[in-house]
Amino acid sequence: MSAGTASAQQCSNDGSRFNAWKAEFRQVAAANGVGARGLAALDQTSYNSRTISADRNQRSFRLSLDEFMQRRGADAITQRGVRLKGQHAGLLQRIEQQYGVPPGPLLAIWGMETAFGGFLGDQNIVSAIVTLTYDCRRTDFFRPHALAALQLVDRGWLSPNARGAAHGEVGQTQFLPANVIRFGVDGDGDGRVDLIGSVPDALASTANFLRAHGWQRGAGYQPGQPNFAAIQAWNAAGVYQQSIAIIGQRIDSR
Repeated sequence: MSAGTASAQQCSNDGSRFNAWKAEFRQVAAANGVGARGLAALDQTSYNSRTISADRNQRSFRLSLDEFMQRRGADAITQRGVRLKGQHAGLLQRIEQQYGVPPGPLLAIWGMETAFGGFLGDQNIVSAIVTLTYDCRRTDFFRPHALAALQLVDRGWLSPNARGAAHGEVGQTQFLPANVIRFGVDGDGDGRVDLIGSVPDALASTANFLRAHGWQRGAGYQPGQPNFAAIQAWNAAGVYQQSIAIIGQRIDSR
């Protein structure tokens, strides 16, 4: 995006300028290659106050590790993860062969993010990510993801009406849109990347993300071990990182 176009964008901390800003951002999107379907999806977006509230109030990451794991249901995730490891044994074996990532961390992430696909979120993904781009708190961080979401709509990989988490995360393991483009994998061979409806796509994409962030085949992934850095790349919160490592190890040991 050109500096001149970027500087013309005026962020805001309330919804009063959203429609005017959206008209300006439409020009930015078009200049960055977003096509007719993506622009139509942008036109349909609305300011999402629930997304802004969620972004301002992420209290769970202020808990201790034990409190966080209890609140997130670590024992239940472990138990179900062990069962799913057996149910998806062939898929998980193929993923480990290709990416070097064992089942435990993938199942821990899947369970932590969406209760193994039980709840993918209830917010319109495109509206959420566009709202966060308009908001002044983290405009520069979310702008590439907003453009990516519109590009995903263009590709047919994301419905304009798709629902996700409050920050615009997509699918079973909750990828931000630009990461879908960078790391998304067609794990079931149907010719498209569908992180919402396809478990193979979601788990293979997650493994691909971890490998791209330095995952070493056969190395440990607890704090202080080589692969913990890849888990840290997944989520910035320390309690979340440690929970993935602990739950993953519990699943892999059974």
